[in-house]
Amino acid sequence: MANSISNVQDHGEFWRPSLETRREAVPTAQAESCPRCGTEFVAGSRFCYVCGAEREPQFAARRFQWARFLDIHRMRERLGLSLASVVALIIGIICALAAIGTGLVFTASTVLDWQAVQVWRIEWLLAAIVAFLAGILLRAAGGAKRDEE
Repeated sequence: MANSISNVQDHGEFWRPSLETRREAVPTAQAESCPRCGTEFVAGSRFCYVCGAEREPQFAARRFQWARFLDIHRMRERLGLSLASVVALIIGIICALAAIGTGLVFTASTVLDWQAVQVWRIEWLLAAIVAFLAGILLRAAGGAKRDEE
């Protein structure tokens, strides 16, 4: 009888896998230890619970990805545009987003309100078109300048 009870504890209930197979299924990750005192960090902790040393930031790469994405000089190299063309492109994108946002933020309860919102959207869209055209013209001027060199 004592053997059957220990057997049930080792294998669990009949509808669950045994403990050995559950342990094998879960991948074992090596615990990161504190560089100052050597104690293993608690899962998800930012500081060591013994000495208080800060853990190495694991998500720092995600913060720098936005900085790399928004780097104007890198965008300039990737797109093959002049700096003025890239700035005009960014301004055009911001104006286009503002035109979309204007329609989403402001609601019209009367015809006069609706007309005012449409005028704002038209103004933002015209600004986006002007910025895009300026970028195209600056690119064409930059390309002609490169051909002369």
